[in-house]
Amino acid sequence: MHRPIQWVKKIFYMILAIVGVPVNLMSIVILSRRNCGLSSCTTRYLVAMSTADLLVIITNIILRRINNLYFPLNFLKLTSVCRALYVLIRAAVDCSVWFTIAFTFDRFVAICCPKLKSKYCTRKTASVVLTTTGILLCLKNIPIYFRYKPTRVINNVEWRCSNNQSYFTDPRWIGFRIFDNVLTPLLPFILILLLNALTFRHILVTSRVRQRLRGQSKKDNHSDSEMERRRKSMILLFSISGNFIFLWFLYILYIFASRYFLGAYSYYTFEAVAYMLRNLNCCTNTFIYVVTQSEFREQLKSAVKYPVTSILKLINKQSNRDQLKDPVVNGQEVTAGDAEENGCMSKDKH
Repeated sequence: MHRPIQWVKKIFYMILAIVGVPVNLMSIVILSRRNCGLSSCTTRYLVAMSTADLLVIITNIILRRINNLYFPLNFLKLTSVCRALYVLIRAAVDCSVWFTIAFTFDRFVAICCPKLKSKYCTRKTASVVLTTTGILLCLKNIPIYFRYKPTRVINNVEWRCSNNQSYFTDPRWIGFRIFDNVLTPLLPFILILLLNALTFRHILVTSRVRQRLRGQSKKDNHSDSEMERRRKSMILLFSISGNFIFLWFLYILYIFASRYFLGAYSYYTFEAVAYMLRNLNCCTNTFIYVVTQSEFREQLKSAVKYPVTSILKLINKQSNRDQLKDPVVNGQEVTAGDAEENGCMSKDKH
């Protein structure tokens, strides 16, 4: 008999996959065009975050969770395949988290460290940070491949994955598990709180100074435009960081505290909810861009309208061609010269 949370998981993860894939693809396309009024380094971080989120949805949501919930037995359940899949899942989750940290630190430098901003907040630095972070996180997750053993062997074929007993007893595996939990998500959670607190404190101090000097300054318009750019940057930063903190908080409680004060049934439900909220983080950033960035909204509207306008143009073009081929228009015979003149007029209109 299925628990109620099982039905919730089946519906939730299917909706998450249906929404998450096109939403993240749309973000990647729109941000890559660089028409959203964001700096080049910020755009690069946001594209990397959307790419990592898309990989999490493909590997963790579609290939693992939906596959487990809807398709009990297929080639993805082969031990060698599911081992590799677990490595990809963990690497994608780590990249999604740490790319968010890299973006938060970049905005911290841009807002709080004006002397370092010109050197650090560049496209080249962003590329180096993202590439180095991605490579290190992929290398860090290679040992996970050796964490699992086959659950069953049928006709000399190994199926499914289960933890080796040494994963719970070997000091090396215990140390790796502690390192893994601290690296993601405990350390990122602390870093985001710390960086945002320092950023918010700096904003308060600088805003007070600006208010005092505003009456004396002769460049009010310049100051206002600069403050407007900072305001948009801060709203984007705090929205993404706050969303991350909210959706990962239950997962952190699950990892470090829940097993000590919950019963078996409550623990299972708490675990399911914690993972659902954590995975929800992979498709919420796009909605944050829509709410906080007016240029992104305009680009999104244009992208949504583009297929419709293209179809209408194609229909109109085909209709004009049919009129040129038809020798009778409105009950009157059209000569070759008239048809040629009408064709020129239709081209002028378009």
